Amino acid sequence: MEENVANAKTNLDAHVRDIVGWHFNPETGTPFWLDYAKTLDFDPRSDIAGFDDLRKFPLFEDEWLRGGPLRRWVPKAFQDRPLFVFETGGTTGIPKSRVAVEDFRIDYELFSETLPEASFPKGANWLMLGPSGPRRLRLAVEHLAQHRGGICFCLDLDPRWVIKLINKGWTDHLEAYKNHVIDQAVTLLGAGHDIKALFATPKLLESLALRLEDEGTSLKEAGIVGIFSGGTEFTPQWTRFAVEELLDGIFITPTYGNTLMGLAASRPVGPHDGYKITYHAPQPRAVVEVVDPDDGRTVVDYGATGRVRLTTLTKEFFVPGFLERDEGEREAPYASYPWDGVSGVRPFQKLAASTTVGVY
Repeated sequence: MEENVANAKTNLDAHVRDIVGWHFNPETGTPFWLDYAKTLDFDPRSDIAGFDDLRKFPLFEDEWLRGGPLRRWVPKAFQDRPLFVFETGGTTGIPKSRVAVEDFRIDYELFSETLPEASFPKGANWLMLGPSGPRRLRLAVEHLAQHRGGICFCLDLDPRWVIKLINKGWTDHLEAYKNHVIDQAVTLLGAGHDIKALFATPKLLESLALRLEDEGTSLKEAGIVGIFSGGTEFTPQWTRFAVEELLDGIFITPTYGNTLMGLAASRPVGPHDGYKITYHAPQPRAVVEVVDPDDGRTVVDYGATGRVRLTTLTKEFFVPGFLERDEGEREAPYASYPWDGVSGVRPFQKLAASTTVGVY
């Protein structure tokens, strides 16, 4: 294990040098970072030798991603490529935006390698029971299905409207909208499409399972054999409930991801460790640290609680040190992921009062 951890660190440092060199190269680089470099008291291309040196950068500011012009985030090498734009949040004010070319496809192809064939058979069709609209997740799950040789069936779901209904206390409307979404899912599952795999957020997965139960059937009887899910509602308590009461042996794997990071896979989850959920980022393309919430930089001890700090390292997108709206516990490297992980992910307590959890 020690050798694997050391090799992962060496690979990460080399990747950091490559990515920093790319984004700060006047010929290939990103206009935002080329302009920002003029304000720094160091030269990123010569002074960043590895991951630890990224702490020379100030913390990445949330507001930089709100509003345009979006092409300032497109590396010069990609200016002529077809572009996607994905948004986060947007319940109030201007949403954060990320421009993408291929990252969402690459991230989910890497995640595909972690899925067991028995539960996610090649060629299987998928149901995407999650947000639609300007969301990376919708296209990413569709690409995952296509990459594995299947077809993805999608539905309409506006998470911004869900959050507005929650904040206004319109519970009748909220219930009606949830039923509208589940109606779509039930219709697709019963339409002869041979859907075997499913993405769903925990809340929607539970609602779908209970609806099918009310109708005298189940997810298993509907043909589902594998589920991947994600969201801050993914707790050991909920996972145990899902495994014991809802899924009847269907394989489920939790994930932790967002528009900025990509997708962090989890260790195997089950009764062997009390359904504890530990995520590991797709290093070296992204790194997750658990840091002291007061300074946003100091990594906490293993087992200690801190705020999640994300670093994104792809040729499309460079984010050094973004403080997420989540907290959790730092976990040691794992056999399949020889780098730090994070468990117990939940809304950051100092922001929780102002954070509304909708479909997630």
